[in-house]
Amino acid sequence: MDSRHVSRLHREVSSLPAAFSADVKKKQQADINVITVTAGWSQADAVRGSRLCYSQQWTLVLDSVDQNKIKTVLPPGPCGPLSAELLSGLSPIGGVRAVVRDIGGQQLMEIWDHHGLRKCLNLTALNKHGGVYDDGQFGVLSWSQCESQLLYIAEKLKQATNDDEESAWGMVDLDTHTHTHTHTHIKYVNMAMCGHVACSQDRSVYCDDWGESLTNKSTPVICVLNLHSGAVDVLKGVPADVSPGQACWAPGSQSVFFVGWYHEPFRLGLKFCSNRRSALFQLSMDGRCERLTGDDVSVSCPRLSPDGSTLIYLQGQVFGPHHQCLSLQQMDLTSKKTSTLVDVVSRPLTDGFAGIYEALPPCCWSADCQRVVFSSACQNRKDLFVVDRPSKKVTSLSGLSDASKVYGSWKLLTIQGDLMVVCCSSPNTPPTLLVGFLPSSGDTVVTWHALQEPINTFDFLWTGFEVEPPPEEDNSNYPGVKFGAVLVKPHGRPLHGDKTPLVVFIHGGPHSQFAAEWNITTAGLVSLGFAVLMVNYRGSTGFGQDSILSLVGHIGRQDVKDVQRAVLAALHRDTTLDPQRLAAIGGSHGGFLSCHLVAQYPDFYRACAARNPVINSATLLGTSDIVDWRYTSVGLQYSYEQTPTAEALVAMLERSPIIHAAQIKAPVLLMLGGRDRRVSPHQGLELYKALKSRASPVRLLWFAEDGHSLSRVETQAQCFLNIVLWLHQYL
Repeated sequence: MDSRHVSRLHREVSSLPAAFSADVKKKQQADINVITVTAGWSQADAVRGSRLCYSQQWTLVLDSVDQNKIKTVLPPGPCGPLSAELLSGLSPIGGVRAVVRDIGGQQLMEIWDHHGLRKCLNLTALNKHGGVYDDGQFGVLSWSQCESQLLYIAEKLKQATNDDEESAWGMVDLDTHTHTHTHTHIKYVNMAMCGHVACSQDRSVYCDDWGESLTNKSTPVICVLNLHSGAVDVLKGVPADVSPGQACWAPGSQSVFFVGWYHEPFRLGLKFCSNRRSALFQLSMDGRCERLTGDDVSVSCPRLSPDGSTLIYLQGQVFGPHHQCLSLQQMDLTSKKTSTLVDVVSRPLTDGFAGIYEALPPCCWSADCQRVVFSSACQNRKDLFVVDRPSKKVTSLSGLSDASKVYGSWKLLTIQGDLMVVCCSSPNTPPTLLVGFLPSSGDTVVTWHALQEPINTFDFLWTGFEVEPPPEEDNSNYPGVKFGAVLVKPHGRPLHGDKTPLVVFIHGGPHSQFAAEWNITTAGLVSLGFAVLMVNYRGSTGFGQDSILSLVGHIGRQDVKDVQRAVLAALHRDTTLDPQRLAAIGGSHGGFLSCHLVAQYPDFYRACAARNPVINSATLLGTSDIVDWRYTSVGLQYSYEQTPTAEALVAMLERSPIIHAAQIKAPVLLMLGGRDRRVSPHQGLELYKALKSRASPVRLLWFAEDGHSLSRVETQAQCFLNIVLWLHQYL
């Protein structure tokens, strides 16, 4: 197993791009109606050691008679890099693009039209607010209906200086063209940055923020940029005990809707946590604020209907599992009455629908405002659904298509003018884009068109299957709950011996999912001759709320047995897998389970690789940004004023891998992020020392600049290489 070959292979699979956004624009050229689809893509670049973003555009020629029928998809133009872009938004009518860009520490707001760059505003120089939020939790860039204002979220300015000099002179109009050159000359204005310095006595005061991957995001504010005057207003009236985000314009653009997360008495981590207490608010431009929902729920993703009559949003419970099945609510904006459009699903329905677990895309409404389209986890897949508002019936839009046999994952990027843009993939097929018109109400058959074929496909075999726990492993509170797994393996004869070694890959969360989609680690391992079993144990999303609730109070037991049961089922189903060469890998809760497996079944597994694993829940209690989950996971109620008790600490310790450390025989590879705020790297160090004291084979990789996800390009490459060499050595 040559390390250079492994590194080359990882560069190949990790550099394949994935689409993250799409915009649709309909226009008429001569007598032909066309639609342009612009997609944003991201891909890893090993040379730079970073991720690059670029855009690509397709032209769809519509049928001259049926405007909801695609006649031809023209070849795309060349890709264009999206250099240093933080946020981007296309105006719905004029097709003008707004971009927030970071250049040398200066944040610029750029306005682009069909003539080029028309306006440029230096947001940093205006000194109205701190950094613009570009994360998926709070961040937004939204055009007003008249397209003269832009709405976004930024960090509150800690202390402004020279208030009298705060002006809009950062705006530059670029309307002058030269007749001596074929391109437009852009005139830039030098603007001095107006810095701010905190009072000396405040420099050491602790500032609470929103946790893992949201470090330094503490007090967001809602900002409105007037494109005519260049003035930026920070809206007043937001309640002092909430942090606003996910804002959108209300009809008439005289007020905004936003989600406010309560941050008193202190903030808990928000990343991957849909159970934080929050509410939906409406804020007028003159500072009048009204709460529209109850204050003991969790809400997210407000989306206004095209006709401005209805607002939909997702709603869940506060505390409990940190990610769970959500309901889809609809609010009539005239009466302010709310009703449930899609309820929480306890068990998968007969048609397979298992509830909503994913965020709504920015555009998810049908043109007639009678249907909402979304994608969500569904058993071992991600699927595309539409809900009809009058009947509240939910239907799959992928199930009857030929593409459903090819792709295991469907993710809606946008629907505009009833044209859906969907990113699809499978374990053997990298992400690609499909487009299709939403059929008329009552019809579910979509004619899908591929914008382009995947760059590469891989000769893998994959299958998803269901696992039913035996009676002795059933949960008496939630009996009969099943779970699933996805098996991916090389096609043809095994590369290593008569049978194929099996890597058991366990997702974190625990309330997340391994869908039958493109996964870089899985693709790399299978390319090197390993089979990979991705397990969706009870507690995973896509199997109903009962499955999620069944894990509460049973971590370290039910989930461990589920993974082992899935492995036994896979070995029984496929006799080409080698039961003598098994390894367990995973991150976070997946690392927790990997370490449990090699400890509780010491003669079954021959190797383990864990990324930022939970090792000792009791010692993690005071260091995790989601301290509430430490209590919930062992079946205890959480409250902000909670203080540890001996009974609680014992319960956490008893469910932790550390108590079984003396039984571990398999060599363990640990990969830790020095800046991990969800699972302190000292968790992995605790196991490392326990294994070293017993002379057990163990290796630890420390990535000082990484957080919980170990997501930097160079870090991912190093982790993959070390995992492969570790597995090769011991399998």
